Amino acid sequence: MCRGLLLIILSFAISSPILADDVLLGQAFEQRQSGVQIQGEGEVIRLLSDDTKGSRHQRFILRLASGQTLLVAHNIDLAPRIADLKVGDSVGFFGEYEWNERGGVIHWTHHDPRGRHPAGWLSHGGRKYH
Repeated sequence: MCRGLLLIILSFAISSPILADDVLLGQAFEQRQSGVQIQGEGEVIRLLSDDTKGSRHQRFILRLASGQTLLVAHNIDLAPRIADLKVGDSVGFFGEYEWNERGGVIHWTHHDPRGRHPAGWLSHGGRKYH
């Protein structure tokens, strides 16, 4: 009995790394933290126009499993655009979280040409964008 329970707990822990990061994102939001490197996944609920001031960014809003929303600002001068992105799609991410009242922003979803910042990425449709 104990061994079976341990296997269930281990399989849940191994298959749920995003759950832990949803918790971290929730904590970062509640504590108004910024500059946190985080990985997660969410559903696209809104596509926004590109930000073209300075470096160009593809922008969209994700809803996480926790219900928190998150703006993704993906630098398309340094990484490829997700061309076929649509509402309802699942997108994985690794980047830097910045707090705001609406749930926060994930950016640095690309490599750092200077090699000083952790490389981030987006994943969509079996492909990584970085």
